[in-house]
Amino acid sequence: MTAPQASALEIFGITLFEDEADRDQDAVIADPQPYTVDFIANADGDLESTIRNASALFSDQDEPASGAAGFLAKARGDYRRITAALYGEGYYGGTVNILVGGVEAVNLPPDANLPDPVDVVVTVDPGPLFRFNRIQIVNQAPPTSDPDDYVEPPSDLGYVSGEVARSTVVVRAETVALNAWRQLGHPKAEITRREVVADHSNNTVDVAIVVAPGARAAFGPVRVQGTDRMNPEFVVQQTGLAVGQEYDPDDLEKARDRLDRLQVFRSARFEAAQDIGADGLLPYTLMVQELPPRRFGVGADYSTVDGLGVEGFHLWRNLFGQAERLRLDARVAGIGYPVETDEFDYFFGGTFTKPGVITPDTDLVASISAERTVLPRFTETSAGARLGLSHLLSDEITINGGAAFEIAEFEDVFGTRNFTTAGVYGELIFDNRDDPLDATEGFYATARVEPFYEFNYGNPAMQAVVEGRTYFGFGEDDDVVLAARVKAAALLGPDLDEVPPDRLYFAGGGGSVRGYGFKSIGVEGPNGEITGGRYLLEGSLEARAKVTDDIGVVGFVDGGYVAADTFPGLDDLRLGAGLGLRYYTGLGPLRLDAAIPLNKRDGDPDYALYVGIGQAF
Repeated sequence: MTAPQASALEIFGITLFEDEADRDQDAVIADPQPYTVDFIANADGDLESTIRNASALFSDQDEPASGAAGFLAKARGDYRRITAALYGEGYYGGTVNILVGGVEAVNLPPDANLPDPVDVVVTVDPGPLFRFNRIQIVNQAPPTSDPDDYVEPPSDLGYVSGEVARSTVVVRAETVALNAWRQLGHPKAEITRREVVADHSNNTVDVAIVVAPGARAAFGPVRVQGTDRMNPEFVVQQTGLAVGQEYDPDDLEKARDRLDRLQVFRSARFEAAQDIGADGLLPYTLMVQELPPRRFGVGADYSTVDGLGVEGFHLWRNLFGQAERLRLDARVAGIGYPVETDEFDYFFGGTFTKPGVITPDTDLVASISAERTVLPRFTETSAGARLGLSHLLSDEITINGGAAFEIAEFEDVFGTRNFTTAGVYGELIFDNRDDPLDATEGFYATARVEPFYEFNYGNPAMQAVVEGRTYFGFGEDDDVVLAARVKAAALLGPDLDEVPPDRLYFAGGGGSVRGYGFKSIGVEGPNGEITGGRYLLEGSLEARAKVTDDIGVVGFVDGGYVAADTFPGLDDLRLGAGLGLRYYTGLGPLRLDAAIPLNKRDGDPDYALYVGIGQAF
């Protein structure tokens, strides 16, 4: 008999239409054996918490075990778990007693007839604290002057005479001892012997760790298994691992990252050959599993000022066997009530990405798009194309550059005008945030310049933008985060009436100054109407706090300047402030922000609501 087809639907990490029985079917336990636990730990503070958390009987006491045999297996396992926890804290003379119905658990047969519920008493006496006495690492790796190969010494981890003899310190000392040799090109380094002797007469521990570094090696050939549509030779090329290249575990990690960025593999795993060859080469097998060749998605956002926006995309993976991607995007926005289709925004575009151009870390990116955008300050109908390269200089630094072309018609305070522009662009991005959608630490900074030429009026011009963001988390789990953002931009070129309005700077909206309409903040143009400016300066401050694992609250203040030809004064500053709610999902937080303009002018809204996914910045 086959299982019924699942009917649940997952959107934004939230499962909808899930049957209650589907959630509970795994929770059904045959012949349940309930029990009560009296837990006695002769310890205080963190040690007591560690002991209790190690006990499955204590942590699972609200969940009946599966029969007497399952219950007794859990009880016997607690001896090992609690003893390991004591060793982890440096207590090697402790005692653990687990009485089940008054009888030690180890003395009960698996088919014992137990009462319902059965009384359990767990008593733990940690005994004295032990400290390291004589410690050594035989064949420890020599120090290196290469900062990329540096591994912290075991002494930095507490592997020192006189320190608390935690078993976890011994395990970590072994790990760093192996890593140190591997960073020096010895992939088969291993621990051949470990001696841990506890002296109960003086509460000390002697430890000897013996390392066999093995031979020095270089990377050998990489053989790929599991490819279906992907070209195996291209996969090897993208790893960046060359035959004869000195073994370095960091290079293996970079190879994994490169394969992840291809977005074509569900999994990719390197497996080294058992032995290093006589030629000093260590061959590898790369086992991969490809993702489906197609993917699609939908999304939406809403604000009371700008209306509803809906969008969708279709992605084709691995078009020609070398991880090429084609993504088509469509969007309709500005949907309000009453419905006025002539006020809608439309966008359609396609982006083609070819990884592995020039180097494994360089992508060729080509895009075309057409759009009609109706904003408070101008209406745009345009089509454009871009062709460029994106190069990952390191894990944190990306460089982008290329050329762009656009033809457009605009309607704004200067009338109806046509523009044709062509130019080049360059961008530098630094990003070491822990999570782009919900950062709790790190920095993001970008600098971009784009010189261009406008053919209809015969004017050269240049845009320059810099932006920085930073995040500071507080608390054990970063439950409170302070976030800040600042952005500055300038346009060098002709008079405002000879510049395409989309090249001018506006502020306002969910990613700018909340409380104001999207691109509604500008400078005064003809007849007192608002147009874009030549200079922009804006910033935001947010305090984010998690109330539960799923719910968070946010308080924020945004501000922005836009200027025509001179630096603005304080009276030109636009401020918005508000509160927000966050619902945390596997795909990032769902965002609801409510903001008010603090120094509104005529035409500005009294308030604005914003809905989206991910933090505001």
